[in-house]
Amino acid sequence: MGAHKRLGYAGVMTAQGFRTTASTLLDESGEFHPDAIERALAHQDSNAVCGVYNRTRDEKANGASSSPKMGPSHVAKAANISRSRLQRHQALLFRALYRNEAHGRTCMRPQIDRKRGLNLPSSDQSNVTGCMRRCYRAGSGNRHGRAENDRTHPMMARVHGWLLGALAAVGLASGAAAQDEVTHRQCSPDGTLCFELRTEDSIPVYRVLRGEEEVIAPSQLGFMLRGAGKWQRGVTLGEATRSSHDETWEQPWGENRLVTDRHNAMLVPMTEQVRTNRTITLAVRVFDDGVGFRYEFPAQPQLDEVIIDEELTEFTIAGKADAWWIPGGEWNRYEYLYSRTSAHEVGTAHSPMTFRREDGLHIALHEAALTDYSAFWLQRIDGQRFRTRLAPSAQEGKVRRDAPFTTPWRVILIAPDAPGLYSAANIILNLNEPNRLGEVAYAKPHKYVGIWWAMHLDRWTWNAGPRHGATTEHAIDYIDFAAEHGFGSVLVEGWNEGWWSESGRNFEFATAYPDFDMDRVAAYAAERGITIMGHHETAGNAGLYERQLETALDYYQRHGVQAIKTGYVADAGMVLREDPDGTEQWEYHDGQYMARHHALVAERAAAHGIAINAHEPIKDTGLRRTWPNLMTREGARGTEYMAWGEPRNPPGHEPTLLFTRMLSGPFDLTPGIVSLEGRGGELIPNTLARQLADYVVIYSPLQMAADLPENYRAAPDALAFIEQVPVDWERTKVLAGEVGQYAVVARQRRGGDDWWIGGVTDGEARTVTIQLDFLDPNKSYVAEIWRDGENGGIDGNRFAMVREKLKSPAAPEEPGYTSSGSITVQMQAGGGFAMSLRPVD
Repeated sequence: MGAHKRLGYAGVMTAQGFRTTASTLLDESGEFHPDAIERALAHQDSNAVCGVYNRTRDEKANGASSSPKMGPSHVAKAANISRSRLQRHQALLFRALYRNEAHGRTCMRPQIDRKRGLNLPSSDQSNVTGCMRRCYRAGSGNRHGRAENDRTHPMMARVHGWLLGALAAVGLASGAAAQDEVTHRQCSPDGTLCFELRTEDSIPVYRVLRGEEEVIAPSQLGFMLRGAGKWQRGVTLGEATRSSHDETWEQPWGENRLVTDRHNAMLVPMTEQVRTNRTITLAVRVFDDGVGFRYEFPAQPQLDEVIIDEELTEFTIAGKADAWWIPGGEWNRYEYLYSRTSAHEVGTAHSPMTFRREDGLHIALHEAALTDYSAFWLQRIDGQRFRTRLAPSAQEGKVRRDAPFTTPWRVILIAPDAPGLYSAANIILNLNEPNRLGEVAYAKPHKYVGIWWAMHLDRWTWNAGPRHGATTEHAIDYIDFAAEHGFGSVLVEGWNEGWWSESGRNFEFATAYPDFDMDRVAAYAAERGITIMGHHETAGNAGLYERQLETALDYYQRHGVQAIKTGYVADAGMVLREDPDGTEQWEYHDGQYMARHHALVAERAAAHGIAINAHEPIKDTGLRRTWPNLMTREGARGTEYMAWGEPRNPPGHEPTLLFTRMLSGPFDLTPGIVSLEGRGGELIPNTLARQLADYVVIYSPLQMAADLPENYRAAPDALAFIEQVPVDWERTKVLAGEVGQYAVVARQRRGGDDWWIGGVTDGEARTVTIQLDFLDPNKSYVAEIWRDGENGGIDGNRFAMVREKLKSPAAPEEPGYTSSGSITVQMQAGGGFAMSLRPVD
């Protein structure tokens, strides 16, 4: 079978056939149409491509004032589109495109001038020259005559230049090959981690190394942009600008009072050499335990209004790994149990997503400083290669911005073990802008109780009626309980008009139900030294909330409210807003609109001296540094699932959260269910000591004691721990742990010398030995523990708990423990322990 048959041609094309076929590549204005060229390339239509040259020659010969353009820019557009095919089938396509077998013979000129820059095997180089000669001959009707000099004939010179432009655009010319050798490298201050940026076949590609070993294998960067198209191919790298940074800054509250920001940075402009020469700068910061990079879109005439259809950032995990992840883009937002699978079995996941390689190295992927941009999901493409997938939007494009602007940071945390991964998460804070609010005395870390758990038990209701929870009398009872036991505030949910309206359309955020007297409740709370924690449930109607926001915030400010729990429950997964013309639009919880919305709420709340505790939120990306009134949030499966969830949160939930969700920031878990009962009296899969341990393990500056007052009165030892445990910390150390199995966390009270330790385990009993080398070596400490008792655990007596003062076995007569000592604790299945270490006076 002849070559023309193999390529799908039925017979010999005449010169007129060349011209006719070529016309299919032109648009109405006589310009080459990139889509048509792409079709010719895709179908290996050498006749069509070859015929373009002849039409141009004929029109010039007839004295046409202008002719269809066939310069490198047009070929570059087509080459950009079809480049992956060229790479995969290079030899075949060159023969198909530039070698017309319909003439019944093949020209072979191995002595082609290599100085022309063609970076091809010699056989393909000669075929290219032969193609150009045959194209010319076919157009002139001289099929067998001697061709004019390839180098001097105007037509052939133009064809040759056209071809070289195409090859240069796809990175096959020698100049592009040389450009691909440019590598920008930036390493961490201690030299452990290095970030490398280069181009491969003119595509920007990065990788991350730890020592000489890859952590992130070569991964592509790019965008799908509305209008000018895909930004990824034909890119060259500019000169790198480098800098270093080393500072320690103080948080107004947090897991650690002081945070060290030490990194090396570089900025690299990345510019297209085709299309419109759009430039995007890559900003990179390399820390000792991770990397952050983001895109900076500078002001430029060809890219002023930017519409992003998709971001094409990839993360290729090097080395076989397991992953802990929850699905992205599903109806229940972030409220899923984590799956543990091999990395190549992940579908589309939310971040943070955590990996553990076979050699024990831990890696987590997340983002930082998410403002005015869509959150990403991580979609596995193949193997262990993941690509960002931006949350959709009802507007045109997933992200719409005016240049100049920057994207959120793309974050890679790297540590030798799970405890180190938690420590590395300070990178996320460091990649956010400093505090914009200044003094935030109203954002006070504290413990709170409230009208909440009884609704999840289905004893009370949020809406008005005979079982209404948020009545004046109930609120006063909770205020009394809070004042007696040292809680800072009382949460009141379900006090305002509009509950159970469809999509929250009837909510009134400054109008109380008739059986709730806000003036009386607020005044009584002030008398008892308690504040009210407000509640703004929107049922996902964020647009309505924005329209009432100033009224709602002013109402709470007048009543002394200093913190609000917001809510965006929408079980279909979408939130509601309105266009300026009143048209309703549905948005994802983590799309660009909601990123803007949460920033707006934070800004306006700060103006009223109010902190925010967001539930059903967008994911945490460290914005609490910039807006320290964003104190905590949900964004994971919390304690309400212990009341009615199917299934309940298993014992491995918190040991998983610590090394996944908690990498992003505080989580309002709402622990402290000392009754160990959910709806209908069903026992929850925890022990009593485990519920106490959660106060130390799962950090939140606003910590709820979620159970009913009568249940706390029936468990005085447990209540004593909750009363005493701090919620604001000087230092935090994860002493031991494995993702999903167990965790032991130590935290030092902010401004104090006492330490608090919490330990949790999954469904297996474990014994842990705690080395006390984190203690002040000049002090002795008294240890008190709340631990699982004998025959305890979820398979035994869940309420079995021992509260005792410990004596050091090394020196039982001494008053306490020192930094050279250790403590061994047994955790029963599904259980844990909580401990205080107070200096001896």
